[in-house]
Amino acid sequence: MDHITTAGPATPAPKTRWYKQLYFWVLTAILIGILVGWLAPAVGIAMEPIGTTFVNSMKMLIGPIVFLTIVGGIASVADLKKVGMTGLKALTYFQIGTIFAMIFGLVAINIFRLGDGVNADAGSIKTSDSAAKLIDAGQHQEWWQFLTHIIPNSIVGPFVEGDILQIIFIAVVFGIALNAMGKVGAPVLDGVQRLTGVMFKILSFIMKAAPIGAFGAMAFAVGKYGVSSLTSMGGLIALFYATSILFVVVVLGSVMAFLKLNIFTMIRHLKEEYMLILGTSTAEPALPGLMRKLEHAGVKKETVGLVVPTGYSFNLDGAAIYLSLAALYIAQATNTDLTIGQQLGLLAVMLLTSKGAAGVAGGGFIALTATLTTIGTIPAAGIMLIFGIDKFMSECRALVNFTGNAVATLFIAWWDRTLDADRVRRVFAGETVEPMPAEDPIHLDEVTDIDDDLTEYGHHAPKETGARHAGALGDAAPSADVRRHAYSETV
Repeated sequence: MDHITTAGPATPAPKTRWYKQLYFWVLTAILIGILVGWLAPAVGIAMEPIGTTFVNSMKMLIGPIVFLTIVGGIASVADLKKVGMTGLKALTYFQIGTIFAMIFGLVAINIFRLGDGVNADAGSIKTSDSAAKLIDAGQHQEWWQFLTHIIPNSIVGPFVEGDILQIIFIAVVFGIALNAMGKVGAPVLDGVQRLTGVMFKILSFIMKAAPIGAFGAMAFAVGKYGVSSLTSMGGLIALFYATSILFVVVVLGSVMAFLKLNIFTMIRHLKEEYMLILGTSTAEPALPGLMRKLEHAGVKKETVGLVVPTGYSFNLDGAAIYLSLAALYIAQATNTDLTIGQQLGLLAVMLLTSKGAAGVAGGGFIALTATLTTIGTIPAAGIMLIFGIDKFMSECRALVNFTGNAVATLFIAWWDRTLDADRVRRVFAGETVEPMPAEDPIHLDEVTDIDDDLTEYGHHAPKETGARHAGALGDAAPSADVRRHAYSETV
């Protein structure tokens, strides 16, 4: 099928001086934080409140942004069946991607067998208080709990606790109901879109403090955990990083090549988000930026709003590699022999337990403990063997998770036959393209006075008539046309 694009001729984007770009200052702050934590550990540990405050300030926006984006996307589509199919396609892709990631981890640790020779006695392993809490949580984590956990006890609770999975559930139900209301729900949809603009304006304020937050988080991490653990367990850390890089280049790179896109240009385009993840050790603060940049690249708003947040709970490629590699390392270190069949059974259990701990603090360790407890052959106390280096592996987990979700969203858009690969290619290459009309459905530049802070996320769209508002949920024939993104029409 051919696509009609409204993207203008390719012209080079105006260059911003390197010392004025956010990623440069975040990277500089990370390096300074490492030096402070290394040379003055006490000072580094004292920086914990700075990093924690920044991460918390970002997390407070995640729930509202996810909710508003999903509701706005679902409520404004013409055919709800397409939304349901998009969700099923996303879940299918997530499971396949998770399996590939776990296989990569299993193969890597079976080839290099770094746990051989450790000869750890599980009965004599001492468990710290913090690790004991995670072990206890994992031992009480059942594989089916992620299914029952989706439905919250209250509407407000998920926003207070920051439970993304439950927020997604509420948003989907609310969006479907709003869509079914027709014209009666149009004012509510208009309010949702305006609130979305407000949330992103708040985000622009907080992002100005990103270098300070990254400095505090990195200084604390290095000051508290030191670099000695890097040298004592350097082999396992190196194997995890190498396996993760290979997965990104080979598997995710192949998916991008199939879409006729280049994964390295995508990574360069998302460099600010990568620096933010590297500094804070979590992918959550980068979620809003990823959603806005993918929308600007031409992915439909409802696709981005549904796939990206859901992927943060179900598409954890980095965590999948970590789980399989860590579980087999503990087995080898405790002299627990596992057959190929037992390893495949371990993989099957991890497909479920990894979802059960999604969005939970210490989720990686909880999922790992739940897996080991379910299998029963590998001592759960063995996680103490890798507890000290987990912090240095969390950055890589978050980076791979983030990359996997970006690629997944592009692939699902292609699967829905709504991906304008040419526009995506231009945006990733840094070329200037016309803003998407759907990026600014209510003239957010007038409502929130959005400035250059968010220009790269595509908020400055051409002015449009009020017909879009009347037709957003209406039943008139032209409403189907205004719902469609202008960048791509099937002919």
